Amino acid sequence: MTRIAVLVSGGGTNLQALIDAQNDGKLVSGKIELVVAGKEGVYALERARNAGIEAITVARRAFATRAEYEAKLIEELESRGIQLIVLAGFLTVLSADFVGRYPDRIINVHPSLIPAFCGDGYYGLKVHEAALARGVKVTGATVHFVNHITDGGRIILQKAVEVKEGDTPETLQRRVMEQAEWVLLPVAVEQTAKEMLK
Repeated sequence: MTRIAVLVSGGGTNLQALIDAQNDGKLVSGKIELVVAGKEGVYALERARNAGIEAITVARRAFATRAEYEAKLIEELESRGIQLIVLAGFLTVLSADFVGRYPDRIINVHPSLIPAFCGDGYYGLKVHEAALARGVKVTGATVHFVNHITDGGRIILQKAVEVKEGDTPETLQRRVMEQAEWVLLPVAVEQTAKEMLK
């Protein structure tokens, strides 16, 4: 069984999709052992605890340097034997040193069809605002491995979602989450966890 940690920064809807997949027997090659929040008091911690998963906070702002912060993160992950790291709405960009420590063992879900609307500065509603401003007819979500380039790692899965007349960034965000992110992420995590067991 691949030991999984999920890193979160907010409400944890993608985390919930993973918890549901685990409960429904769709995530069987790995088990979520730890949820790490990047800031205190986010609802994702509550979701984890409700599911009986250990949940901790390692807040970036509690550390003077990124190196100290990442050292603490690594300590928490290593002490629990974590093998696969899932970034599920995690808003802290990890250093090349951190990412290099876990090659093809960190995956991220991004709310666009990479290479569109991705990279530094593209997260949350900003992605959907950019898609609507550009007038695209199709957007979606991508699950990819994390490397030293923001949203630049090898793509695991993608799913397209229609942009509808009258969409706002909020309505588009919701549709992309429901139709793509929550569908793709559990499949990609299962696929990656299974590969790691071989």
